[in-house]
Amino acid sequence: MELDVRVIPRAARDELAGMRDGRLLVRVTAPPLEGRANAAVCALLAKAAGVPKGAVAVVRGEGSRDKRVRIGGDVDEAAVRARLGLA
Repeated sequence: MELDVRVIPRAARDELAGMRDGRLLVRVTAPPLEGRANAAVCALLAKAAGVPKGAVAVVRGEGSRDKRVRIGGDVDEAAVRARLGLA
């Protein structure tokens, strides 16, 4: 499954902060340097969705705040959406 996310780097804490303009708002403490924010987003989404870190990847927008993220593997899309607060 794929999600559109809006990333806020250098936030006070790592969190999923609801929806904004049809995108999942993700706040991470990591700076947007050398892929650190992207890695933090993937780790946070993996933990929240209950999947391994390797199953989450940025597929579009690596240098942008607006990203497309893929959660792969054998996942139940409805269950993942519910865990992320999207259902």
